[in-house]
Amino acid sequence: MKSFPVIIRSLLLLLPAAWTSLGFAQGAETWPRRPIHITVVFAPGGGADVAARLVGPKLSERLGQPVIIENRPGMGGGLGADYVAKSAPDGYNLVLASSGGLTSLPFLYKNVPFNAEKDLAPITTFGVSPLVLVAGPTFQGKTVKDVITLAQQQPGILAHATAGGNGTAPHLAAELFKVMTKTQIIHVPFKGGAPALMSVMAGDMPLGFVDLATVRPQLESGKVRALAVLGKNRTSVAPQIPTVAESGVPGYEAEGWFALMAPAGTPAAIIARLNKELRDILESPDVKARFATVGLEPTSSTPEEVAQMIRRDSAKWGKLIKEYNITAD
Repeated sequence: MKSFPVIIRSLLLLLPAAWTSLGFAQGAETWPRRPIHITVVFAPGGGADVAARLVGPKLSERLGQPVIIENRPGMGGGLGADYVAKSAPDGYNLVLASSGGLTSLPFLYKNVPFNAEKDLAPITTFGVSPLVLVAGPTFQGKTVKDVITLAQQQPGILAHATAGGNGTAPHLAAELFKVMTKTQIIHVPFKGGAPALMSVMAGDMPLGFVDLATVRPQLESGKVRALAVLGKNRTSVAPQIPTVAESGVPGYEAEGWFALMAPAGTPAAIIARLNKELRDILESPDVKARFATVGLEPTSSTPEEVAQMIRRDSAKWGKLIKEYNITAD
């Protein structure tokens, strides 16, 4: 039988954990009591930033606290994600992370300071930024099959632009396309979507892999042509554009998505509250219409579905990056 002093010491050792658990439980019940900060992992003006600033005021109305949007670009989305991963798990610091920052980053960089699966807790997907294969005035073909035929007839002659440099979602999508079609197309990386698009419009690059949000005005004006959307399904933003899969490359799928994440250890009650409010917002006709004007598709999901997406895409892109020795800029 344990002596009384031993029992007292055991209870004292358990007190900190008990108080911590009690504190988190009480915090979840009264949350939020102060402004919530959402870190966007890209610079102002991009698709994720626009999405956050559209949704932020609506989330603020529902929670009764200001929602402040902050931008922390760098390392392909890694800097912003790492900042939030190291924040207190109290629901006041969240990150709108990119699919690349959550999945392909550790395969592209040697020292990524966080682990997306261990250090961040999923809340919901936020939106999809569809990627498209576009052609400029110097490319005479009209379909994906024309691209494949020409590339196979003249390997190493045809070239394509990508937005954002090596290791980005457009670049990985292009590499996957070349692997699945057994073609050799020269990759010319540009620092952003605008310069990549300009090169295609000017005829310097016959083809480009870019996001729909960047190229949509030029598609509507006829300055470039969309040969295919790169996702599994046609996008509601531009349903007339066929997918690569239905254009002759079965099984092809590549798209960029965003997800809202919290620091690991954030109380489940806070995660559930955010998930409910955001799903209601993202599924509203008003938000869908506003996202469409900038070439984005709002999406929502359960935390478990986000976790599954991270595991799936990590395996997919990790294999491609390792096999073809792809590195970031």
